[in-house]
Amino acid sequence: MSRHDTSEIDAPVVRVMVLETDTPHPDTQAEKGSFGDILHQHFTHAGCSHHPPLGVETDQIFVVTEQGGRLPTFNDFANYDGLLITGSMYDAHGENQWILDLLELLRELWLKKENFYFTGVCFGHQLLSRLLGAKVAPSPKGDWELGHSAITLTPTGQRLFRTKDDTIYLHQMHQDQVVAPPTPETAGGLLAPDTNVECWGRSEHTAVQGLFIKKRLFTTQAHLAFDQDMVKRQIQMRVEAGSLTDLEHADEAKETAHLEHDGIEVAKAILRLFSYDDDGWGEVDGV
Repeated sequence: MSRHDTSEIDAPVVRVMVLETDTPHPDTQAEKGSFGDILHQHFTHAGCSHHPPLGVETDQIFVVTEQGGRLPTFNDFANYDGLLITGSMYDAHGENQWILDLLELLRELWLKKENFYFTGVCFGHQLLSRLLGAKVAPSPKGDWELGHSAITLTPTGQRLFRTKDDTIYLHQMHQDQVVAPPTPETAGGLLAPDTNVECWGRSEHTAVQGLFIKKRLFTTQAHLAFDQDMVKRQIQMRVEAGSLTDLEHADEAKETAHLEHDGIEVAKAILRLFSYDDDGWGEVDGV
């Protein structure tokens, strides 16, 4: 576990436990650290753009016990405002023991910790959806969504990202997807009957690009903190592992790795789940 302090910012501080479910490419690890380190830097940047500015403090735990990680306990989250689950090469619908144990921990946190926020990226998005009873499965065609991709925003997405644009752009790297948003009926008692589970975006490949539950949950299927080198390296890791076999598609995705994306805007929207950003939108759109 490694703590990152943002004491140089004279501002309220959001404290997030990052649950790392994978490790980056060795070259990325050497340059930028773990996925928790990378996300910390990304959210720190986003916090500086928040209104008013927010400090971001994170701790991180690598939770893949079959690779030497450890699962935190309920009490480990006592001093945190929420958690973020990273992306992973594992399947969120898998039956690995660490995945099942993590789901049990998440259920306990959901039931017992009020005013606690759940966020997830890629695998994290899928696992939190599974927690709430949604089906997670490979793409029906078995194909991947890779590289710089357009995501069409729903009205919820436009509200969350404070934009009138129809589209945002993020880097994708997944074959599995959430088939349909969870509902109070699927959630096994975790959601009140009147809970509104909103989908904020869709793409041609994946209908559920992210979920939002007011004051509780924000997820994104796409990655918000990848840069050009990370995209290329993570794709190559999947090719070498044999999980990505369409080499032409992989090469095309690498060619889009340099394009600008909206990852900071997504991070800012996630921070607004933790702390209201009063820039006038709330009065109009009820954020």
